[in-house]
Amino acid sequence: MTKVPYRLRRPAKRTSFVVFSSPHSGCDYPKEMLEQSILDPLTLRSSEDVYVDRLFENTPKYGSVFLNALYPRAWLDLNRRSDEFDPALIADVTPRSLNARVLSGLGVVPRVVANGRAIYSGKLSRAEADARIVQVWQPYHLMLETILRETKILFGQALLIDCHSMPREALKYARTPKGIRPQIVLGDRYGASASSALISDVEAAFCAEGFDVMRNVPFAGAYISQHYGRPTQNQHCIQVEIDRSIYMNESTLEPSDGYEDVRLALDGAARRIARLEIGRMPVAAE
Repeated sequence: MTKVPYRLRRPAKRTSFVVFSSPHSGCDYPKEMLEQSILDPLTLRSSEDVYVDRLFENTPKYGSVFLNALYPRAWLDLNRRSDEFDPALIADVTPRSLNARVLSGLGVVPRVVANGRAIYSGKLSRAEADARIVQVWQPYHLMLETILRETKILFGQALLIDCHSMPREALKYARTPKGIRPQIVLGDRYGASASSALISDVEAAFCAEGFDVMRNVPFAGAYISQHYGRPTQNQHCIQVEIDRSIYMNESTLEPSDGYEDVRLALDGAARRIARLEIGRMPVAAE
């Protein structure tokens, strides 16, 4: 594996302090994974954020940078720390205090896809896991760090919009204040990864396009939000989760009849977010 593990799209002219990313929409499944996995290709894709890279592909037209992964989440999860190895999958990993994600099989090298379905019949070597970190995780995060650093140099501030999709079943008990099942869940780690002004502006952008929105439940943000969301340093991160069922058939992964309407509405929200004024972001004192 030698290719760059991401696609970076820059605008003709950078006019926005907003950066968009999609770490889970990659669909380039390595040949060795297809050979090793006990799952059929369709099931293997069940944890993929299908179409999310397409849904936000126009953001460079609005002056923003867009970074998306090429390799799938089932191969390597870019929204995990690089050392979140699952001892139930990776050989020669010393068991230690493990978080709930790793225990459930969703470490940086996932053991399962959606609904807890095992990807492999046995374990992977530590050398193989380390190779994925070096070839995929490190280059992606190095580029994301670089983009955010450039953004702060240009504008003094940066906002990362981390784009994801969520299965309909994850929203079984989630309801907006109006009692409606949300279509969009915004995660700011309960105020830890973004300013209150920014999360309100981003929520307003989605609401203006007709989406039902709520915050942090059931997804408040994982590694990317935690690591890159540094409001006191004028660097903010908001995770966006979209209900997959509003634009695709979750069983076949084919676009639904509503795909184009949702795409246009999301594009409108992204345009509003990219055009947020820098002055809405409080600058930390030196």
